[in-house]
Amino acid sequence: MSTVFRSVGVLAENLTMVTEFLLLGFSSLGEIQLALFVVFLFLYLVILSGNVTIVSIIRLDKSLHTPMYFFLGILSTSETFYTFVILPKMLINLLSVARTISFICCAIQMFFFLGFAITNCLLLGVMGYDRYAAICHPLHYPILMSWRVCGKLGATCGIGGFLASLTVVYLVFSLPFCSANKVNHYFCDISPVIRLACTNIDVHEFVIFICGVLVLVVPFLLICVSYICILRTILKIPSADGRQKAFSTCASHLTVVIIHYGCASYIYLRPTANFVSNRDRLVTVTYTIVTPLLNPIVYSLRNKDVQIAIRKVLGKKGSLKFYN
Repeated sequence: MSTVFRSVGVLAENLTMVTEFLLLGFSSLGEIQLALFVVFLFLYLVILSGNVTIVSIIRLDKSLHTPMYFFLGILSTSETFYTFVILPKMLINLLSVARTISFICCAIQMFFFLGFAITNCLLLGVMGYDRYAAICHPLHYPILMSWRVCGKLGATCGIGGFLASLTVVYLVFSLPFCSANKVNHYFCDISPVIRLACTNIDVHEFVIFICGVLVLVVPFLLICVSYICILRTILKIPSADGRQKAFSTCASHLTVVIIHYGCASYIYLRPTANFVSNRDRLVTVTYTIVTPLLNPIVYSLRNKDVQIAIRKVLGKKGSLKFYN
């Protein structure tokens, strides 16, 4: 009888529920972590300054009060919060020995990360539709993309993104987590966390995969259809200058779409069992750091309208200082 009670006690000990996770992050890199801290801190400050600049310029310059820049402003705002959810904690962990995160904080981090990430995916889809409406139906564009429609589309992206995130987070954290608590990543992402569950995850993983298809594949297919129509319309433009101008308004969006959807699809549209920590961590760095870094540069700061707006805003500030 004592042997039975001892066995039950050992089983209960093994099934102790996890109250915190250990984020392994880049701990295997040793002294290189200090160099990574400097690099990532610099990139984070550039991301913040770039996106804040874009949002400020769009708000201050009335010539940028168009649907295209309205959605770009929302995207830049979302990117700012998106990086804020992950990078500060990652930077602290690069200098810290204790890299723990509580169970609740891990769930909160995943919720906001996925919420903003999915919102970005949906926004990129809407921005593709905006380009389609502007180039393929210029006469109906003011009706198709009225401010009322833009507001509804923006709100739908945000609400849809966080509802999808809530569903995924519930599916992950409703699972039992026993003794294993080492997350082989620098933040609480789906695959590294769900693999620690001490039960069968096939059903939950399948539902999460379906969610991934809905928020990644469906918007991407809509973007592809939009650009097929855009390409057909551009080829019908008689002048070379007209074709170049029409294509230039889409090139930046396409660049961001390919990087964002490519990396996200590689990570989330495959079974958790295929998660390879080092390679996947590098891909994740691309869409959590590089993409938010490229957005202000590729999508906006290289845009002539934005450059002119920046000069106008800086010129006004310079004039005010001169008169004061």
